Amino acid sequence: MQSDLNPLFSNKKTLEKYSSAFTLSDMEIFIFPELFYPLVIANIMSPVLWKWRDDPWFKGIEKKNFNSKANRIKQYIIQNYIFNLDLSTWGLTSKTNEIARFSDFFDIELLKQSNALFGYEGDKYYFDIDIRKHFGLDKYNSDIIPYWKTETIEAMNAFKHKEKNSTGAGECVSLSALYASALFVVGRIPLEKIFLIATPLHSQNFVTEKEGLITNNRRIVTKNMWYNGTSFSEKARRALENEKVTIVAHITGYIHVLYNDATINKSSYNLFSQKLTEFLKSELTSLVFINFLRFKSKYKTLFQYRCECSGKNRYISLEKMFEYEHTSKYNVSADTRASLVKEIEGDEFHLSPILGKIFLNDIENVLDNSAGKSLEAIRNEVNISRGTVSEDVITEMFNDIHDFIITDPCLPDSGKDYKETYTLCLSTFDSRETIIEKINNSIDKSELSLLSLYVYRDMDKIDWLPFIKAAIERNPVCFNDLNEKSTDEVYKLLINMSNDSVYDNNRLALPDEIWNFKRGDGIEKALLLSDIIVQRENSAGIEIIIDREKVSLESAGSVFQFTSHKNFRKRISIRGKEISVE
Repeated sequence: MQSDLNPLFSNKKTLEKYSSAFTLSDMEIFIFPELFYPLVIANIMSPVLWKWRDDPWFKGIEKKNFNSKANRIKQYIIQNYIFNLDLSTWGLTSKTNEIARFSDFFDIELLKQSNALFGYEGDKYYFDIDIRKHFGLDKYNSDIIPYWKTETIEAMNAFKHKEKNSTGAGECVSLSALYASALFVVGRIPLEKIFLIATPLHSQNFVTEKEGLITNNRRIVTKNMWYNGTSFSEKARRALENEKVTIVAHITGYIHVLYNDATINKSSYNLFSQKLTEFLKSELTSLVFINFLRFKSKYKTLFQYRCECSGKNRYISLEKMFEYEHTSKYNVSADTRASLVKEIEGDEFHLSPILGKIFLNDIENVLDNSAGKSLEAIRNEVNISRGTVSEDVITEMFNDIHDFIITDPCLPDSGKDYKETYTLCLSTFDSRETIIEKINNSIDKSELSLLSLYVYRDMDKIDWLPFIKAAIERNPVCFNDLNEKSTDEVYKLLINMSNDSVYDNNRLALPDEIWNFKRGDGIEKALLLSDIIVQRENSAGIEIIIDREKVSLESAGSVFQFTSHKNFRKRISIRGKEISVE
């Protein structure tokens, strides 16, 4: 058998992998984790991303510190992209269809242990929310699952062409890849410091610069933010607290929860694991304790605060102080607490201590002198000040504090069989042209480089067979919307669409991208029409002849003409599932 660096497409697994490089569904990335990082590289190759450097918003960014760079990129992404997980975007598929694709070379029972839509439920959190209801799938039978695709930067930008959209959009994996590529191209953060993390229901990045940074959809989370107790940090924490990490991808390779072989550099993975573990652990300080009470609001009622007003002690319940946070620029934290107290109405204060409540002042005194002490030792000291509050309640609170300040990430076991592979060396000082040259020059020794060309859709340099397979087999949103229309009606719709492709030069969009964004080159339109014909009649015969600007599709005696602005000469023959490209 030929190696993947000279792929033999008569091998089903190889063909499925390279075909998946164009569609990049969550399922496909799970089965083929080597596809995860090529999306980052494809975005890095894109001229669209390099134009960001010319935006006035990023002027002088190379001179800023790491957090400033990350915040600039975050704000740009928030302004220009929305999070999109609409089931109607890419359509629906079925477990039956997906299992049929992969069952010959993947243990489907293992899939059920790691993929939410095939049976994985994570811990109690996911049982509580009901995954299918959470994603709007409860109205379909249990075999139906969403066809969640990951978008390139071009496809993300093209969302602005959809009705009622004014910006780009993408789902969590797309945003994760966009962040990683933008941090490299715009922020000049080395790829060696950027790790992609996949869980059954989410995708985030961890950047090992300084104390570390996590990206979460459109936003970023610093270590301080991780422990600030806000609703945003609660959402950011959810995946690592409740799910096992299935894939960690890096410029050196990947590690997968189910596969014994890993291609990621072992030292890089160990550093990632160490830095992430440190990021997810904090000392219990007074500030962190206040943030914890904001996070677990049921414990606010246990406390009161003693303050001095006009030389006299006054007392106020902590939950009342937190209420005032909502309308103030100040908060309960010690550094702005005095200013917050001044804004609180006088009749909110008590003249005497509130019975049954612990003094926050006493707890903070314990915490301010707790350096080097264990959580158990701190709890024992707090118990002395608990008054009439039950010791069981204090124990329960400290169990929750433990979970708040220490997250033990469920990472893939480091005891894998690490395979030495070629590492693509891209520098933050490289130009786009140099990067593309390095990728092209390493495709004979780097599968990452080769797969990146497929994800990038550089049709001049890749085999067309996997692309045509993806175009004909996997575009469910087109079938849903065009099911009631005749072939001639579909053709007329396509002819009346804009002839502009989502992709520049000799790169091609898939049928679902054409339909979603209502634009496409003649070659792309011909493939969409072919897709519709084959879905209606599996044995249909189709010939597509591409002669520079002229594109013709022949099927069942009918001829459909299109115009292309790409520069290709190809003959594509489709007989049901049999495809040939000359």
